Amino acid sequence: MFSDNGTNFVGANFEMQRLYNFLQENNKSLSEHIENEGVSWSFIPSRSPHFGGLWEAGIKSVKCHLKRVAGNALLTFEQFYTLLVQIEAVLNSRPLSPLSNEPSDLTPLTPSHFLIGRPLTSLPERDLVEIPENRLSTYQRIQQLQQHFWSRWSLEYISELQQRSKWQQKVNPIKINDLVVIKEENQPPLKWSLGRVIEVYPGKDGTVRVATVKTSTGTIKRSCVKLCPLPNQAK
Repeated sequence: MFSDNGTNFVGANFEMQRLYNFLQENNKSLSEHIENEGVSWSFIPSRSPHFGGLWEAGIKSVKCHLKRVAGNALLTFEQFYTLLVQIEAVLNSRPLSPLSNEPSDLTPLTPSHFLIGRPLTSLPERDLVEIPENRLSTYQRIQQLQQHFWSRWSLEYISELQQRSKWQQKVNPIKINDLVVIKEENQPPLKWSLGRVIEVYPGKDGTVRVATVKTSTGTIKRSCVKLCPLPNQAK
């Protein structure tokens, strides 16, 4: 690495040297502490991103939508950084699995639980998607880009939660007490519509195609194509 002799680079080099020396001196004690906490850290081979297929696929999806949304936007560093932080919040708000098996609990486990210990929330914003760019302030323009990203990425993520199988392959049907994501139109960023299945309606062939779902605002009946069960639920 080559750089000029600026104070920021000299200071960064000094801090990196301190960190390196600290890790070298405490390598054994750090390893023992991590083992006692039940943490196992595995590394993929160097220069082999294809080994991380799961998270690389997520990165590819984000970069694809970000390029389509903000590829032609003229943003300063601060504006682009603000947009990236808002997109980070969108990604870390996605539901991964049920937080508990309690039927009355509609809270999913999200990446933000690992980062800050609770789900992410945001203040309600005006829908700016259809407003021309020349009528927006700088802040509103960033919010518009975030809303465009949310509308594209959230639909893709919800679709991935649904199992796409051939007719010959049997899939697990939606069951009572399953925590599901409900496909809703025009949801604001970070707002996921979730509910618990309280009743199912199988057809003559035994396949469940309609279910009644209890949400935080009441009870609704939806077709199963509009319901996306979260993975890792009790069978």
